[in-house]
Amino acid sequence: MSDGGGGGERRRLLLSDASFAVGSVCFAFAALPSVADALGAIVTNVVFVVGSVFFTLGAGLALGVPNRSSSVIQFVGTLFFNVSTTIALAAAVPAGSAGGTGWRPDAYGSICFLVSSLIAVVAVARQRGSRRDGAGAVLNLLGSVLFGFAAVGAFELPGTDALLSAFWTGVGTVGGAVCFLAAAVLGLLPAPAAQRAATASK
Repeated sequence: MSDGGGGGERRRLLLSDASFAVGSVCFAFAALPSVADALGAIVTNVVFVVGSVFFTLGAGLALGVPNRSSSVIQFVGTLFFNVSTTIALAAAVPAGSAGGTGWRPDAYGSICFLVSSLIAVVAVARQRGSRRDGAGAVLNLLGSVLFGFAAVGAFELPGTDALLSAFWTGVGTVGGAVCFLAAAVLGLLPAPAAQRAATASK
């Protein structure tokens, strides 16, 4: 039974990482200015919504595994992204081609991701996890920081439609998504032999 439980947990984590990988690709792809110009506001925002759904699916699959507090906060963050991307899509539909790209990084979701990543980094350090686990945690933290920069850059200056930093809005979103993708890909790699042996012995 213990082997089955360990194997089931591993499968859930693999599905979680796969979901985060798909979501990350969606966010990185849709945040590229050239892609947004080519696809238009509506299709671009659909891609963001799809990406946020895969983020939520991945975070949901991670619930109940070790480091539960980090997983719960991350899951809440993905729900904020669900809401903000859906609102952006709803606004883009009537605006049509005049609606721009619409979606901008959500501050609340970004804060949740940052807190979750910090908890995960501390947990991996305390548990003396593998180098791969450590690298994945750091990549997720870096991605969360970049998403945070994007959220700050997306702040609209009072009395104008101008962003505080259009550069960081774009670079932070794309860069953060790429970091999340790299962390997810690391998680999809076969576990080290020592880690597999430890899991099987539980």
